[in-house]
Amino acid sequence: MAIEHDYFGLLESGPDGSIFWSENVELGDQSVTVDLTAPDQDDISEAALDVAAGLIASIEMIDRVARNAMVDELSDRTSEVTEYILQQQEALGEEIEEVLVDISGDVHIDVIRSLQLMSMTILADEHGGSDPFAVLEYALDPDATDDVLLVNLGSDASVLSVTSAD
Repeated sequence: MAIEHDYFGLLESGPDGSIFWSENVELGDQSVTVDLTAPDQDDISEAALDVAAGLIASIEMIDRVARNAMVDELSDRTSEVTEYILQQQEALGEEIEEVLVDISGDVHIDVIRSLQLMSMTILADEHGGSDPFAVLEYALDPDATDDVLLVNLGSDASVLSVTSAD
């Protein structure tokens, strides 16, 4: 079976009934991998696909919302964002300045600004639920696949949580 959508085109299900779609989209001067997935095509609504297409089309705004949520986490010294930044500072030492895109004097803010949005995974079957509908993956070093921050978004593009991959 398959689902037809204006943005995604023909989404064909695999032998197990799951749906998977992937594409790279441009965000500034970087390429972001966007995946749409669902374990069962029967769990995907037209509304979920419309919301997913809207998230992809507004990826710049979504990125800004996610980074602002990370900044908000800085006031909590035990937050995963703060822990991530401290971990990066410890691992890179003085070489951290080499990976920062802007040096304002506030290393925490500079790290958040310098994070690269690596991917956006849309869990189409979670539309309208309490679990994340989309997960954004950020990394300071694109080659460090375990050293990432994950921003979980609801169907309304609100930030549900910011976690590390640990």
